[in-house]
Amino acid sequence: MCLIVLASFVIFVVNQTSAASTHQQKEVREGSVSGSSASSPKHEGTLHKTIDEAADTLTSPFADIVSGSSSQWVIHGVRTLVALLVYGFGLSFLSRVIRVRV
Repeated sequence: MCLIVLASFVIFVVNQTSAASTHQQKEVREGSVSGSSASSPKHEGTLHKTIDEAADTLTSPFADIVSGSSSQWVIHGVRTLVALLVYGFGLSFLSRVIRVRV
């Protein structure tokens, strides 16, 4: 579960930095004349979609934590961090407790 959530976050970071680079290059070429720019369409592969859907399912219980934020970085970052804490630390702790009692 942690690997899926982490992979989804890495894909998000790569997409965001790529989009920012493309946007900056466009602004430099155009001289910042245009006030608004249309976002480029996403080209997601099947694996990318599958990872994102699985990560969304795994992090959906934590969506209310960041419901007031409009920043995609905050939303993805906090949901990833909470999911890693719960699924990584929480489930490993629970498995150790159950193993000791059994």
